[in-house]
Amino acid sequence: MLTLVSAFLAPVAAAIGYSSYKARQFEQAYPNIGELTDIGGYRMNAVHIERPETADLPSLVFIHGASGNLLDQIGAFLEPLRGRAEMLFVDRPGHGYSERGGPDNALPSGQADAIAALMDKRGIAKAIIVGHSFGGAIAAAFGVRHPEKTAGLLFLAPATHPWPGGIDWYYHVATAPVIGWLFNHALVVPLGLRRLERGTINVFSPNPRPGDYIEKTGPSLVLRPATFHNNAVDFSRLLDYVKAQSHLYSRIAAPTVIITGDSDDIVWEHLHSQGLAHDIVGSELVKIKGVGHKPDYLATDVAIAALEKIAGRPRDLQAAARISEARLAAAGAPEAKLQTQPAPAPQPVATPDLQGST
Repeated sequence: MLTLVSAFLAPVAAAIGYSSYKARQFEQAYPNIGELTDIGGYRMNAVHIERPETADLPSLVFIHGASGNLLDQIGAFLEPLRGRAEMLFVDRPGHGYSERGGPDNALPSGQADAIAALMDKRGIAKAIIVGHSFGGAIAAAFGVRHPEKTAGLLFLAPATHPWPGGIDWYYHVATAPVIGWLFNHALVVPLGLRRLERGTINVFSPNPRPGDYIEKTGPSLVLRPATFHNNAVDFSRLLDYVKAQSHLYSRIAAPTVIITGDSDDIVWEHLHSQGLAHDIVGSELVKIKGVGHKPDYLATDVAIAALEKIAGRPRDLQAAARISEARLAAAGAPEAKLQTQPAPAPQPVATPDLQGST
């Protein structure tokens, strides 16, 4: 009997040791470039770009999606907007290098409150809130709960409304008692590393993923056991949350733009983006043909035009979308297709594998 127990425990211990070693490697490869701020019993991590003298936009707060961290939105927006605004790129509670905080932070409402508290600590009275994918649910919650801090809302392929079906199996396993701990500490790293390449490619599908995306955005950080568990808890509670809370979006009065691709197989635009456009009076929906789940990277120019419009400048976002479509079509050279794999079966709001960014 002892021999059988030892035969079982030895490989499990080896897997846990390997995962711990790799987690340290991930953090060495992607060290924290932000600053941790205590917001009341736990610390939030963010990169804060002070307001430059050349600023012509309001303050901007960027909220990343599931399985991600602040490097994702930094990669899309920092350089194009440098010198134009004060910017706060946030690691959501329990993601990147932010601490998790209390149980309320397992819900978009709690994470919205955490970001509002961080803004207070950073001296940001009001900002345009930018949310990509899962970050869209948090941006919507922010607009509902903190209207006095909301200068406007920009949603990018947002996940905000109920969807048919459920979530991927590994989120259920990762949140299960006991077996979830073993799964997160022993299996997530080796399985996730095998699927990292395909997962990030599928998030951009049907568009080519930038060749340096993994190198610049640190998606492997989500494979750390505690982070993966937090990510899974977020996902497991999202559907019930949006069923209960999405009717409140009609309270949002801040200027709002929703940008989505018509080829998004990660978050279905006809449920989420069109649902938001219906719920938020006066909002503008901008649909970009041929774009998948990453309009933040593929149509950054349209997103920046949207920020300008939210700030009060006259901008024709539909015309900007058509220009972006033409640019993307012209860039669709054969070599770009080499980075693209067939898209997975439609998942209304779920990452295609152990790694993806919703």
